[in-house]
Amino acid sequence: MLKKEEILLIIYFIAVILLLVLFVVLFFFAFLKRKNRFILERWEAEQEFDKEIEKSKFEIQEQTFKNIAWELHDNIGQLLSVVNIQLNMLGHNTPEKFHPQIDETKDVVKDAVQEIRTLSKILNNDVILKNGLVTSVNLELERFNKLNFLKAELLVKGVSVPLKSSDEIIVFRILQEFFSNVIKHARAKKLFVLLDYKATMLEIKVEDDGVGFDSKQKTDSSGLETMRSRAELLNANLTITSRVGEGTSLMLNYPYKNEQLPRN
Repeated sequence: MLKKEEILLIIYFIAVILLLVLFVVLFFFAFLKRKNRFILERWEAEQEFDKEIEKSKFEIQEQTFKNIAWELHDNIGQLLSVVNIQLNMLGHNTPEKFHPQIDETKDVVKDAVQEIRTLSKILNNDVILKNGLVTSVNLELERFNKLNFLKAELLVKGVSVPLKSSDEIIVFRILQEFFSNVIKHARAKKLFVLLDYKATMLEIKVEDDGVGFDSKQKTDSSGLETMRSRAELLNANLTITSRVGEGTSLMLNYPYKNEQLPRN
């Protein structure tokens, strides 16, 4: 039989081995936890970086829109106003038989000035903030109707909730991008927009009756990617569905921020 000292020595070695194994296991799990935390922090940093890039691109684009709006309103608008004045002067110095053509040209110039003013309002984010989302969308649709691009209709449900300023511009730009695609590609005759102000979110639905496309097929459309990236900035849910020959629809669910929620 083993002596008492030998038994104690064996127990001692077993205890040491168990402690070493426990230490290695704990060290391994701590290493994994730290590694996973590092990977998570890196992923979150990359996500935040991507968001900042998108915000920067958006801010640059908005400033570009504002500059274009100023140019249209201040320079092009003034030049057309000068053309109108010169046409008035020309009318006094030309035979009467040319007056109908001059009057017709003046009407065209007048319509052009009005269109430029409307366009400059839609491009200028300061004006969008002043008008609000509903009025800005309505102005855009009225422009389509006036120019006979298609028949556009807006329906507003619920009580309008003021959105965060930057969010309101982004929502409008998403809709504007969709409208642009409809005008350029859809060959639609009708466009319907629903703004439904619910208790906790704004639900937006846009439908056209155009040629549509296969939404299940991957596309390289920069317009669609722009809409999706902007929706991500809002933490909003964006869905675009379409079928060939059956038109296209957009669904955007924008959750209100805490400060926007109605008070009881």
